[in-house]
Amino acid sequence: MAAAVHPRVVRALPMSRSAITAVATSVFPGLPRRQIHHALIPHGKGGRSSVSGVVATVFGATGFLGRYVVNHLGRMGSQVIIPYRCDTYDIMHLRPMGDLGQIIFLEWDSKDKDSIRRAVEHSNVVINLIGRDWETSNFDFEDVFAKIPKAIAQVSKEAGVEKLIHVSHLNADIKSSSRYLRNKAVGEKEVRNEFPEATIIKPSDIFGREDRFLNSFANMRWFGGVPLVSLGMKTVKQPVYVVDVSKGIINAVKDPDSKGKDFAFVGPNRYLLFDLAKYIFAVAHRSFLPYPLPRFAYRFVARFFEISPFEPWITRDKVERMHITDRMLPQLPGLEDLGIQATPLELKAIEVLRRHRTYRWLSSEIEETKPVKTVNF
Repeated sequence: MAAAVHPRVVRALPMSRSAITAVATSVFPGLPRRQIHHALIPHGKGGRSSVSGVVATVFGATGFLGRYVVNHLGRMGSQVIIPYRCDTYDIMHLRPMGDLGQIIFLEWDSKDKDSIRRAVEHSNVVINLIGRDWETSNFDFEDVFAKIPKAIAQVSKEAGVEKLIHVSHLNADIKSSSRYLRNKAVGEKEVRNEFPEATIIKPSDIFGREDRFLNSFANMRWFGGVPLVSLGMKTVKQPVYVVDVSKGIINAVKDPDSKGKDFAFVGPNRYLLFDLAKYIFAVAHRSFLPYPLPRFAYRFVARFFEISPFEPWITRDKVERMHITDRMLPQLPGLEDLGIQATPLELKAIEVLRRHRTYRWLSSEIEETKPVKTVNF
């Protein structure tokens, strides 16, 4: 791994990349010339066209949270390596997020350590955002949340990566009724064993324009109402805004004191699931028709959707996760400790739910949307 140059030396360096490399080599005469790369030497006035000194490999960058993390890295002048398995057209939206040559795409095989090694060998930061809401015949939850993160942590440690950020879940618990959350907990343990200095981020349910949280509830209108176990009257959720999570990850990368710590990223308010679903339908100008559905019946319906060869609307495991109350972890640092003020859901819900609205109603028939009720503890 290339060495970093002292900040005082950096400020005195010329802007030429070749000159920077030459000066850095003279500062460290015993360091082989080929080990110094200009992307690891911060220079410029800051911003997109400068060089932040961060070379980050972002696994899972093609997902929901990934595009926001890549965007923030690109805006601060970082070089970003994006391993991908999808079609090249599915990564086109990531290309303009960084300056010319700063966003690098690399095909990889998540089950091949040599492939992982090629992705991280030139990076000083590795961010693991890999996730999947449902299992497939090729990748189950154990693969996605335990085996692959373990391999990434192991290879990153061997490659001399300075900082590893691993994103888990707020409700990750080895005793959880959800297989998803059980494997999230196993993944945390494996990453910590392989890379003790890793920073583990534990966000609650994340909402944003492309989410599977608010949009999922809004799409329930196609099923004649909102099915909830026990009407969700006892389930409490504390969703967090995707931009806050991505900024928190970036600030954790910058903060040298974040190494080896766990962070709990949650929104500022807690809501009963029933009240939250009611608010979502009010913002979307849809009729709210809740009905209690026994858990076994809900799971049976979810099993039917799991047969679909496409993205399933609901799965049995998602039914379990949906009705698990978000944990309160006051002992862990959060967004505020990284200098971020959490955004209330009410301020951003319209951005997500506007596309679910119908404009057939007369303006006189549309009532003003009341704020969602919060739960105080």
